[in-house]
Amino acid sequence: MKILVIEDEIKVGAFIKRGLEEHHHQVEVHTDGIAGQQAAMEHDYDLILLDIMLPGINGITVCKNLRTLEVSAPILMLTALNATQDIVDGLNAGADDYLAKPFHFSELVARIHALSRRKSQFHQEQAILSFADLQLNTNTKTASREGQEITLTAKEYALLELLLKNTGKVLSRALISEAVWGLEFDTGTNTIDVYVNYLRNKIEKGFAGEKLIHTVVGMGYIMKQR
Repeated sequence: MKILVIEDEIKVGAFIKRGLEEHHHQVEVHTDGIAGQQAAMEHDYDLILLDIMLPGINGITVCKNLRTLEVSAPILMLTALNATQDIVDGLNAGADDYLAKPFHFSELVARIHALSRRKSQFHQEQAILSFADLQLNTNTKTASREGQEITLTAKEYALLELLLKNTGKVLSRALISEAVWGLEFDTGTNTIDVYVNYLRNKIEKGFAGEKLIHTVVGMGYIMKQR
């Protein structure tokens, strides 16, 4: 598994990294919330270990931001012993499980294995994203409409996946920019509008079905049926 550890205590992070690597996992460690959040947005991890008390951005906020941006990797929160409110806040923010410090390493490994099994079952269920007569296979990274395969670039795929996971919701250009490009939205460029048009041409032009991607003036884009 490829695991991201966001933990500001250097000794704890090193201990976790060493132990998990001995279990044949690939581990990356970041010591503050900002760098950890950026890594989680830019790369695909099988699991994220997230401490709550972090410099820059705290773990609760990082968790909320990642879930808002549709980062689906299981998140295991690391909390202080008996920090009940932190546990509640973490789970409400989108965390999948929690582990109180100090912990036995064997329990950490068991929690990771349990979350890995849960993720595997979830991905099997969610492999196909569908809306109207449009389908997106998240395993093969291919799209089709009316049974006809549609070839997408990497950014077009990421944009379509974001829209399909948020059907019926207006997505701002700022959110799209951060989710698809990992960048703060630049009001001086029309990159997002250009890519939306690319995507529209591929999934709407030449098909009998209705338009699916709609512009909400001054707000962003929404995938919906009329």
